[in-house]
Parts: sequence; structure tokens; C-alpha cells
Amino acid sequence: MRKKICAALTAGLIALGTFGIADAATRDEIAAIQVKRPADFKCWNKDSVARQKLVEYVRDVTDKRSKNFIPVADRLAVFDMDGTFICESAPCYFEWMLYLERALNDPNYTPSPEDKAYAEKIDAEIRAGHFMANKFPKGLNATEAKSQQSVFAGMTPAEYAAYVKNFMDTPVEGLSNLKWGEAFYLPMVEVIKYLQANNFTVYVVTGSDRPATRVMACDVLNLPPQQIIGTNPDIRAANQGDTSADNYVYRRDDYLIRGQLTTKNLKMNKVVVIEHEIGKQPVLAFGNSGGDTSMLNYAIAGNKYRSLSFFVICDDLTRELGNANKAAGCIKLADDNGWIKISMRDDFKTIYGDNVRRTQ
Repeated sequence: MRKKICAALTAGLIALGTFGIADAATRDEIAAIQVKRPADFKCWNKDSVARQKLVEYVRDVTDKRSKNFIPVADRLAVFDMDGTFICESAPCYFEWMLYLERALNDPNYTPSPEDKAYAEKIDAEIRAGHFMANKFPKGLNATEAKSQQSVFAGMTPAEYAAYVKNFMDTPVEGLSNLKWGEAFYLPMVEVIKYLQANNFTVYVVTGSDRPATRVMACDVLNLPPQQIIGTNPDIRAANQGDTSADNYVYRRDDYLIRGQLTTKNLKMNKVVVIEHEIGKQPVLAFGNSGGDTSMLNYAIAGNKYRSLSFFVICDDLTRELGNANKAAGCIKLADDNGWIKISMRDDFKTIYGDNVRRTQ
């Protein structure tokens, strides 16, 4: 009986994997992806140089007979999120679209005039295509970061998590048959699962809001919350008011709420938080934009172990909302820094599943 049950489960997983490639994969299907051996990669083209280099690297550093062997405790891999393993261009980052939903479309919330004005300005810039063209006005990102915290201020962590989870059912713009909670690049999920199967500890190091990223990614990628490193929202006690944390004592009738200030976890800040929260230099790093430069270079600069950095290029204009100009700049950036390029167009056999198509 046990053998029959195991056989049935195995058949189910095989069918699940096949379905996930042919259609838009659900979160449960994404979570079920398993890549233990190179032959288990289903979403990459077989001739992908980037995949081959990753496989060769993992074989080398996990072989105890190799001079490049890395002990399990030091097998650390860091991943940016938006544009590295989830969609960032439909038409903008997940957390920014969440912010716009709250500030402009939520019938149960009235933003301050200032927040509404900020949100309308950002929405106009995104709709004009300035985000993917890297033409955001200077200082707008900082304004958005402050306003983004403000529109969620006063929510408890549980209330905010529920809000994020609800938004994940929202369809993305410009791609058919795809919700935000399912908008994972399946080939990159395979990379994460492959590394985990080979005893790498995977961290997500993102500029996006840490609590939102935990809701988005923890269960799908089999990551504990402490391995999600992102922008930290201001957290306060409900009765704290304007009193500083240094001068306030948590009361027995208190509970936690979100505040209004934050510092975005971008650029050199990513390296700082890796040192603060991990305390070791990673041996693998994956990113997709200039904001990841410091993290990618940190992984390969002066590392005592053999190390690599990979760069996802947004060059697929058919199956994804890629951008040719940005892709050209990213190719140069990768070449200048010695990172291994991952072409979404050439390396990925599928991105979200073949039933997801570009609609604009």
C-alpha cells in the first residue's frame, strides 16, 4: 500500500510539473517545484550557458574532493527580488502597485491630500513609461518611500499581511492569466530550489518592504521569515505616539502598528544589511539592475571561496514586458563587472508558463 501511495504522489508531482510549464503556475504548483539534479531543470533551454555555469559551479563547490569545496555553513546565496525572480514591469514593482492600490483605489481608505498627490504623480510617471526607461525624476523614489509607509501607518502586522495577501489576487497589467501572487519567474524558482537541494542557504535581499516580501515569497520558496531581508517599516507600539523607542516602555495593553518612516534597502545598503543580518560574505549573488551592483560585486570581491554573480537581463519583449534599452545597458553593466548574464529571452524556456501572454 505504501508503495502505491508513493507512486501516486510521484505521478501527481510529475503531472504538476508538466502543468506548471504549460499554464500559468499557481502558488501551490510553484511551491511544489523540486530541482535536485541538473536533469530536473524544466524551465531553462538546454543550451543555456548561464545554467551550465551554475551547474558546474555547484558541482565543484559541493565536491569534497575539489579544492573549491565550500562547507555547508558558508554556502550562502543572496537574491534580489523584483526583476530577478518576480515580475517588476507590469507595469511596476509589486510593492509600488500595492501602494497605488491603497492610495488611489481602496474604497475603505482615504489618503491624506499629500499622499494622494504623491501617488497620482507616481502613477502618471509609471503610465508614461518612465520607470522601465530609468527616467524617474530625481527624488521621487524617496518621496514614494515615505508616502508608501504613510498610507499603511496604523495597521497591525497581521492586518498588513492580510492586505498584501488579498492584493496578490490582483491580475498584473499587460500579461494574461497571471495574478501578482503567481508572477514568479519559474526558471529562477528552479535555481533557488536547486541551490536549496544542494545545501545552500538562500536569502532574499530586496529594496521592497520586508513584511510584504515575506507574504509574497516565504511559502512559495520555502524560506523562513528571517531569510527575507528588505526595507524595514517603522514599527511602533500602539500607545507610543511620538515618543522615541529609547524612552518608551511597552505596556501590557499595547500591540504593534506600522509607523511612517523608512530607509529603502537599495544599493550599498544591501551590503550593509548582509553584514548586519547574515554576518558572512555570500558566495552567490543574483540581481537585475544597477541597484544590485554593490551586492553583486560584494559577493565576488576578495572572497575566500570561489564565487559568482548572475545578472538577469530584461530582454524578452514577446513573453514578458521587457525593455530593449534597459537590457542593453544591463548587458554592458554585467560585462564591465564580470557578472554572468541570464537572458530571459534566450535562456528561459518558459517564464510564467506558456499560457501567460503579453497583451500590450
